[in-house]
Amino acid sequence: MRIHPWKKHLHTIGPPVSVLFLLLILWEAGVRITGVEKWILPAPSDILRTLEADIALVLRHTWPTLTEAALGFTAGIAAGWLLAMVMELSPWLKRGIYPLLVGTQTVPIIAIAPLFILWFGYDLLPKILIVALVTFFPVVVSTADGLRSADPDMVRLLRSMGANSWQIFRLVRFPHALPAFFSGLKIAATYSVLGAVIAEWLGANAGLGVFLVRAQHSFAADRVFVAILAITFWTWLLFFLIRLLERIAVPWKRIRDKEPAK
Repeated sequence: MRIHPWKKHLHTIGPPVSVLFLLLILWEAGVRITGVEKWILPAPSDILRTLEADIALVLRHTWPTLTEAALGFTAGIAAGWLLAMVMELSPWLKRGIYPLLVGTQTVPIIAIAPLFILWFGYDLLPKILIVALVTFFPVVVSTADGLRSADPDMVRLLRSMGANSWQIFRLVRFPHALPAFFSGLKIAATYSVLGAVIAEWLGANAGLGVFLVRAQHSFAADRVFVAILAITFWTWLLFFLIRLLERIAVPWKRIRDKEPAK
């Protein structure tokens, strides 16, 4: 029996939405019953009222953060894809670079970010570089794994037919790496807005990071939650845009996922 698409989507998003509403109801009731001060823990209704009152201010701080996230995300994608192809073409370089890449992830970004501010100043460039740094690793690792895991039988078949390295890459390795690339892209998307916010903590005049720090210093917990809500919203939106792009660019993955297990 065929399941209608809307029923399938409802089955997917229904449980998390229900749990979220239940948690919000419990949160609201808990704050009202205990009478906790608003500056310690505001109720969800208080947060929504603050968002409505400060929406213009939030949007004014949102655009710098989105600009930094978008530019840094694009730079991280380009650098990650380029390095993945270089490592695929040179196994020696891969053996030399890959362990160093893993080692860089042990260094907290909050420790490196001040150096970028020191070297490049307080303009847009260091913020873009910080976002690119946090989004670079998942893209390069997932893309390298996808390129490496191409079907060897198809590669040998094309070679036996006289295909050169570029033709093999275009017809086999590149399409095969796309699902892994988009998996890394979705992970990187969740880091991009957060990376921009971290960069703004260290020195900026505008942005959601600045809005968040000012709210914390003012003990305005409702504004802190408004900033968190805005960061979460834009992260989710970017994630789902990439997911939509994946459905368009990699249609065979959706078809394969729908096939029943044998």
